[in-house]
Amino acid sequence: MSAPALSVVVPVHNEEANIAPLVGEIIAALRGAIDFEIVYVDDLSRDGSLAVLQKLQREHPELRVLRHLQQSGQSTAIRNGVKAARGAWIATLDGDGQNDPADIPKLLAERARAGAQVKLFAGWRVNRQDSGSKRWASRWANRIRSRMLRDDTPDTGCGIKLFEREAFLDLPYFDHMHRFLPALMQRAGWTTVSVPVNHRHRTAGVSKYNNLNRALVGIHDLRGVAWLILRSKRTQVAEISEKD
Repeated sequence: MSAPALSVVVPVHNEEANIAPLVGEIIAALRGAIDFEIVYVDDLSRDGSLAVLQKLQREHPELRVLRHLQQSGQSTAIRNGVKAARGAWIATLDGDGQNDPADIPKLLAERARAGAQVKLFAGWRVNRQDSGSKRWASRWANRIRSRMLRDDTPDTGCGIKLFEREAFLDLPYFDHMHRFLPALMQRAGWTTVSVPVNHRHRTAGVSKYNNLNRALVGIHDLRGVAWLILRSKRTQVAEISEKD
């Protein structure tokens, strides 16, 4: 079986009601446009998420399902999905349905226009549909992150992204790393581009985060990523043959 050109990786935890609509939208956006697969990673959901995914597998040959045997969080789910993916390029979506799969072709079009140094196309939610307190907290978090990391990214927390699989797997792995992909890609010597995308209200389920736990975790992570950037060292390498 030939590898698809694109793998869509979706981490989920207790998103039973959001899975089928999102899978349908992904297929509607991509089928006939590009050879793709969908890799769902169930982070040990306690609801009927896994049963829904198993049913959908019988209906959609593009769908693959992975399940964590212990709950491990979003970053680990994304990484395990990327490791299992067969496509050279990865698109990610949050499992809550707030990202619009119709934006994936927009990211692919941006990639077609970009140079080879661009390894990450990050979604930018220009019209966020979250609560006022969540938008306020996100604005401040983005300002602090931008000042500390200088990653020139207005919305690093947006779940819809397109990136090269090989470049992603070469990044240092840690919990919550998915929130810092632009800075980590730039640390590795690659270029990143932010692309305006749609954002939608959550129609089912509940958010897995609140402003306080985001802030407490974010402070430690920011310090760690800033340290990684400070201590990074890139060296160009040339292979020498015996004829040289």
